[in-house]
Amino acid sequence: MTNAELLLAQTNSTIENSLLDQLTIFSNGQSKRSSSTDSNFNGNGDSKEILPGETLVLADLQGPGVIIHIWNTSASLNPYSARALVLRIYWDGAEKPSVEVPLGDFFGVGYGAKKDYASLPVSVSLHGRAQNCFWRMPFKKHAKITLSNDLPGFGQAYFYYYVDWEKVESLPEDVLYFHARYHQQTPAKPGDHIILNTTGRGNYIGTVYSVLQTKNGWFGEGDDRFYIDGEQIPSIQGTGTEDYFGDAWGFREFAGSFHGVPLYEGPLAGDRVTAYRWHIADPIRFRKSLKFSIEHRGSVVDNQGNQLSGSNERADWVSSVAFWYQTPIVFSDQVLPPASQRIPPYQIELAAGLKIKATPDKITREKVGVNFEPEIPDGEIEFELVV
Repeated sequence: MTNAELLLAQTNSTIENSLLDQLTIFSNGQSKRSSSTDSNFNGNGDSKEILPGETLVLADLQGPGVIIHIWNTSASLNPYSARALVLRIYWDGAEKPSVEVPLGDFFGVGYGAKKDYASLPVSVSLHGRAQNCFWRMPFKKHAKITLSNDLPGFGQAYFYYYVDWEKVESLPEDVLYFHARYHQQTPAKPGDHIILNTTGRGNYIGTVYSVLQTKNGWFGEGDDRFYIDGEQIPSIQGTGTEDYFGDAWGFREFAGSFHGVPLYEGPLAGDRVTAYRWHIADPIRFRKSLKFSIEHRGSVVDNQGNQLSGSNERADWVSSVAFWYQTPIVFSDQVLPPASQRIPPYQIELAAGLKIKATPDKITREKVGVNFEPEIPDGEIEFELVV
């Protein structure tokens, strides 16, 4: 075992022991659950229907309390429903959500892909259809969790879920609230991709980063940069995208307790990638503000395998989710893009049975067999349909 592997094993053991130790301490908390269970005690209709354009309230909880576990699975004709369904969480009666993320991205897999992996706080199984998270989410007065079905053309989604939580007597006055924020660029514009820009004090705890490549080559030469408490020059700066996610010399699929790459389709145009990094053992502390960004740089290779550039900015489709705890509660001023802009057009066309070949020089449009028209400006992403 290498020194790095030994250190990781020791860290995992410490965290696991602390979780086991807490079981020996009595708590006055009351264990509770909000779920989709059939209201008929002897029935088996244990899902809730969400029609296109509708929102389902998953939990409406009176505090003080702590959400400790969320599980779900769904049935939908939309093969990319994980990008069409949007999870929102509201704290203490706020009108705006502090969590607003497409469902699949919240659970660590982007672009509606179906992939399995297991990490310490989040796991996905059953070919991407069963999702669990164990992030602790305290609230003083009230918590509301909703799920919206944003995409027309595929009918209703049937959603099964648990929200497990504890009703507690009180919480510390300075308790930190859980936040998660989605941001996408389709395509990435010049300059760093901003993953988070917030004011307040708290701990940054995790990143999910997804890329749909629009050119052949390697997209991950960009460095991560944390600007803490108003810094003009980041005090934390990395050496490459795969380095930030704990890998090296490119990506391949793997899953660890704190970092991994659950989705890696390859280095060609049209291939999708998702990586995660949980800052559980090494949270990024901030007292006034935090800005976190990453460059989107890399090589471009033509169809003959010739390298055209080595480390220039790339106009890939980029999306990210920032996870953090902070006080006070904050919200995003940006409007979440509609599902038609969150799901790559060629993914929808695949659902209609078309074969897709991504090329770096052409886009051809054909009417697809679903009630959905992709919105995409000419020239921003190039795909060739092969039928």
